[in-house]
Amino acid sequence: MGKRVTTRRKVPEGFRDAVGELEFWRDGVLGVRRRDGSLVEIDERTLVAAKVVPGRA
Repeated sequence: MGKRVTTRRKVPEGFRDAVGELEFWRDGVLGVRRRDGSLVEIDERTLVAAKVVPGRA
């Protein structure tokens, strides 16, 4: 939690990425807060890749 992450998840149209701060991971859902303040909730069953990335300069 609290780390900047990049994620890739499977959606019906293909794949979708989200980059931001990992706020939570509970009950099979990840919460990633984007820099615009929006919260992306990702079902862990759709997650295909994720990693910690450096903070923005």
